[in-house]
Amino acid sequence: MNTRDKATAAIDPLPVRIIKRTVLVLLGPFYFLFIALAPLFCAKRKGFSGWYWRLVKRACSRLLWLLSIRAQMSDADRQALGDDTDSIIVINHRSHLDGFTLMDAVPDQKWFTFAAKKELFDAPLLRTGFIGAGLVEIDRKSGNLAMATLSEAVRQMPARRSVVLFPEGTRAKTSSLGEFKAGAVLAARETGRTIRPIVIRDSDLLLPRGRFVPASGTIEMDVLPPFVCDLNASVDDDVARLRSSMMAVFDRG
Repeated sequence: MNTRDKATAAIDPLPVRIIKRTVLVLLGPFYFLFIALAPLFCAKRKGFSGWYWRLVKRACSRLLWLLSIRAQMSDADRQALGDDTDSIIVINHRSHLDGFTLMDAVPDQKWFTFAAKKELFDAPLLRTGFIGAGLVEIDRKSGNLAMATLSEAVRQMPARRSVVLFPEGTRAKTSSLGEFKAGAVLAARETGRTIRPIVIRDSDLLLPRGRFVPASGTIEMDVLPPFVCDLNASVDDDVARLRSSMMAVFDRG
């Protein structure tokens, strides 16, 4: 069985997939509305961030289960992420399933959050939920301001929490990795954190561009060793070295 056939092999028999997706269509909107509204009523309660983080994480896992999609990560990689501290997570971007897959695969003891463009925070309902989930608000109209905001947010994070960055900036349009932007390297250099690269494969086979309903199958993720920036080298050299290390694992898969 080739890589494509392995990735797109259905997880459940057709009748089970039909039942699961029917449940998702009928009950999913109410469940996810509850998740969206919860911060409006509970955001000021003690311990809300931890409770809400677990709620969102479970929701992502249930969504993948109802879609009959499996996130595959080795036990050793899960342990490595569980023990990970003082890092910035960098992951390549293949499809809209990537964030949900990462939320499902990463062990509970490892906390992370995403950087989101400022425009997404403009809607009051989304803003409350995003702040409750700890998302980092980034104004992309000014590169310097965006970097300053990101670096300051990383400095204030506890050691076990990491921000997740997609260095390609958007979903890759080719079968390989796209060009990397320098944001993660700059943030790591300014905060003294390492970079924890994660390589994701096959999510674009289940949900390619232009498709709205994902197929059933398996998405694979590999966790690489910590990447340490070389302060004696240029930023561009570090970016190229980071991309090369992730490319080697992506192509090997």
